[in-house]
Amino acid sequence: MQKISRPAIIAATIGPVQSVLGWVIAGALWEGYDPIRKTISDLAADDSPVQGIQTSFFVLGGILSLVAAVYSRTLAMPGRVVIFLGGLATFGFAYFTTPSQDGYSDLHRIFAIASFVLFSAWPLFSMRTKAEYPWVLRPAGAILATIGFTIISLWFLSTWTNPEATNVGLVERIIATAQIGYLSAVIWICWFHGKRAEVSRGGSKN
Repeated sequence: MQKISRPAIIAATIGPVQSVLGWVIAGALWEGYDPIRKTISDLAADDSPVQGIQTSFFVLGGILSLVAAVYSRTLAMPGRVVIFLGGLATFGFAYFTTPSQDGYSDLHRIFAIASFVLFSAWPLFSMRTKAEYPWVLRPAGAILATIGFTIISLWFLSTWTNPEATNVGLVERIIATAQIGYLSAVIWICWFHGKRAEVSRGGSKN
């Protein structure tokens, strides 16, 4: 079984923290911003007074996703590719910003939707069938996680495209936090599993 390397652990530790800190800090600095109604992307819109702050956190999140994809070798290669593409999609919606609070960008939406889809699908593509791998990568865990993310992703997309919805920001934050939190948890679980396997092999040799 291939190992989780240190850079992936670092990315998994920083990832959830920076993701939440980004929209918390940017939102706190923008007087009158409503995180329940307004999306995270609104913080990085062209008319946002905190555009640079939120965009910087988007870019950092994309970089951490690429690092996690490259160094999380316990995950199956297709899953790592999906995570890598998700990181690239993050760069995409960070670059193609929303022009204003009342407007939208087709390219921003395309990359944002791609990001949500990719970060919902990676558990299925990371699946391992051998018993030596941790339960989160085995078929049951991978399929259940993918189903769960598919459900909440559809919930967000239906809310996002509903002009009468008043909780788009809340729903987006729920799924964004769940996605990055689960990826980080899987990386840590795989790392601990690998360490236990090393100890077991060492004990059997003695």
